[in-house]
Amino acid sequence: MSFPRDLKVLWHLALAPVRGATHAERLSSFYAGQAADYDDFRRRLLQGREELLGSLSVAEGSAWLDMGGGTGSNLEQAPWLAGCRSATVVDLCRPLLEQCRLRIDRHGWSNVSVVEADATTYAAPAPVDLVTFSYSLTMIPDWFAAIDRAWHNLRPGGQLAVVDFHVSRKYPGAGLTRHGWLTRSLLPVWFATDNVHLSRDHIPYLQQRFETVRLEERLAPIPYVPFWKAPYYLFVGRKGTVQAAAGLPSASSPAAAG
Repeated sequence: MSFPRDLKVLWHLALAPVRGATHAERLSSFYAGQAADYDDFRRRLLQGREELLGSLSVAEGSAWLDMGGGTGSNLEQAPWLAGCRSATVVDLCRPLLEQCRLRIDRHGWSNVSVVEADATTYAAPAPVDLVTFSYSLTMIPDWFAAIDRAWHNLRPGGQLAVVDFHVSRKYPGAGLTRHGWLTRSLLPVWFATDNVHLSRDHIPYLQQRFETVRLEERLAPIPYVPFWKAPYYLFVGRKGTVQAAAGLPSASSPAAAG
C-alpha cells in the first residue's frame, strides 16, 4: 500500500469527524471514506486473524457466522470455506458490506451471504457450528449482548473464535498477562477516539460463557507509532452441552475484579 493511501486512512482514523445519531450511522460515517483502503492498512495492525482462522477445525457442511465481518476479508483467510454449507457475514456498516459484496462476486462464492444487522440482536435461522468475531467486539458498544447472542446462535458443542485488542485488569486472573499502567490507562483513551473500546473484561466474560479451548495473549505493532504495541488475544471456546441444556443465563456484565 502506498504512503498517500496510508495518509488517507490515517486522516480518517485521527482527524475526520464521526457523525450520526445511531451506532450504524456512526460506523458508516467513520468508514465511508476509507472502506476501499481498509483491508490493506488494517492487515498490518490487526494481527492473528489468519492464524486463528487457519487453526480452526471446521467440519464439512458447517454453518459459519462472521459477526462484524465488514469487508469479508476473513473469508479469504478461512481454508475450510469451500466446505461450509453456509457462511454469513453480519455487519451494521453498509460501506464495508459493499466491499464484502464485491469480494464475494470477485471470488464467485455461492455459499456466502451478507446480512446488514446488529450483532447484539441477530438471530440465525438455525443454530450454527461456528461464530467468529475478528476485531469487531471492540467496535460493538454492547459487546456483552453480542457474546450472549453468539452463544444462543451456536449449537451445543459449537465453536466461538475471537481475536481482538484488549487491556488487562489491574489484577488479572491466574495465568493472564498484566499490562503496565501506561497501556491500561492511555491506550483505551486513544483507541476510543475512533470508537474502538478496549476492555478489561473480554477474556473473563468469554471464559465465563464458554469452555476455553485456546487462549493466547500477544502484542501487535502499531503502524507509524514506534516503541508502543497494542495487546491482543486469540480465544477459541466451545458451547458446552451441559451449559446448553441448563440454559446458562445471560449477564449484563461480569463481576469486576480490579
